[in-house]
Amino acid sequence: MIYSIVDIETTGGHASGNRIIEIAIYNFDGEKIIDSYHTLINPERRIPVFITSLTGIDNEMVAQAPVFADVAEEILDFTKDSIFVAHNVNFDFTFIKKEFQALDIPFNRSKLCTIRLSRKIFPGLPSYSLGNLCASLNIHVQDRHRASGDAEATVRLLHKLLLNDTEKFISKSLKKNSKETLLPAHLPREQFDKLPETFGVYYFHDRKGKVIYVGKANNIKKRVISHFSGKQTNRKSQQFMQNIHSVNFEVCGSELLSLLLESHEIKKYFPIHNSAQKISGKNYGIYQYEDHAGFIRLSIAQVNKSQQPLMSFPSIGDARSFLLEKVREHQLCHRRSGLQTADCSEIHACTACSGTTKSVAYNVKMKRALASFKEEKYSYLIKQPGRSKDEYGVIVVENGRYLGFAYIPNDLTGNTVEEFKTFVNRHPDNADIQKILAMHRNKESGYISLG
Repeated sequence: MIYSIVDIETTGGHASGNRIIEIAIYNFDGEKIIDSYHTLINPERRIPVFITSLTGIDNEMVAQAPVFADVAEEILDFTKDSIFVAHNVNFDFTFIKKEFQALDIPFNRSKLCTIRLSRKIFPGLPSYSLGNLCASLNIHVQDRHRASGDAEATVRLLHKLLLNDTEKFISKSLKKNSKETLLPAHLPREQFDKLPETFGVYYFHDRKGKVIYVGKANNIKKRVISHFSGKQTNRKSQQFMQNIHSVNFEVCGSELLSLLLESHEIKKYFPIHNSAQKISGKNYGIYQYEDHAGFIRLSIAQVNKSQQPLMSFPSIGDARSFLLEKVREHQLCHRRSGLQTADCSEIHACTACSGTTKSVAYNVKMKRALASFKEEKYSYLIKQPGRSKDEYGVIVVENGRYLGFAYIPNDLTGNTVEEFKTFVNRHPDNADIQKILAMHRNKESGYISLG
């Protein structure tokens, strides 16, 4: 078996928008280097100053170097019928594959990652970066951050891995169904193997244990691996892969329960790699107060913790639409109902604004309207499957407000909010939660209206 140990230097940290400036390949038979290849590459763009300070490669050095198209056939031939090996293999492989794609040339190779193998074969080391790992294993590195020096160090590392691979991790990693090289370099395989194939929520953590991404899934294991099997070429996706050091999960009984938990956890942890639902949905509420003239008035404002609204809505537009309907139905004043700031015009003739209707008479109509508000604030339960055959899930909404959900043993039954609300893990209500509930409520699956 021949291993092609590869290292590249590039104009930046992600394949989308950056190019290779140097490549080194050592063909290794497991005992000795049998051939080598090295060249600078003209990236056909300026090399950033920070890359020059890191690698020593400047624009003048690559000015007369070949472009990638000039050396593509040599790289294809040199890596043909061999195992593509690199330290954080997906980084190097993605860059090279992208260069070949630009030339409409397919590039597919079996891969091995020396970071992942080192974590298996030499567990418990303080760091698995190439420099620190080589220091721990007494591997001398020459020309650090140059392709030849790093590739040669990786050859010596691979040799040590082969000699110490008593559990046959390398051969296991090369099996077609292994998925080993799809996983991020720092994610332990044991954690991935423990992921269930069921509904739930999963959490990616960085090296300090901080949650950096929360996702929901109908099949947790399948969804997690899908993050790593796509094209990881842009800066954001490659940073995401590099930041993942662990994964854990929470099983849920259904897709709806997974959606509700995911929404809550995103707002709880504010993960850096989640873009949607991070900002808590600001519900808009209808509030009641009495003015100096004794008129009962209404206003629309964002819901806050200090005051309970008469009703809440996902958006200000929804609140205005609801109020407009009530104003027309009960012949209320637009200004006193929070729909406009000026007195009602002739188009919306209002006896309160004209002074012909006093506060006592007007308030009778307003109280009649307010009574109809209360009719809209209904309570309901949504019963869902449990996480096992011994339980079921219940989502509880009281007076239009989401309280949370609970998993209930099968031998405990009930059909009222009061019976179930004490079991609920309380979660904040917000616009995102209301949208999720509305979508599923319309399906009327397990929905029990309590009026």
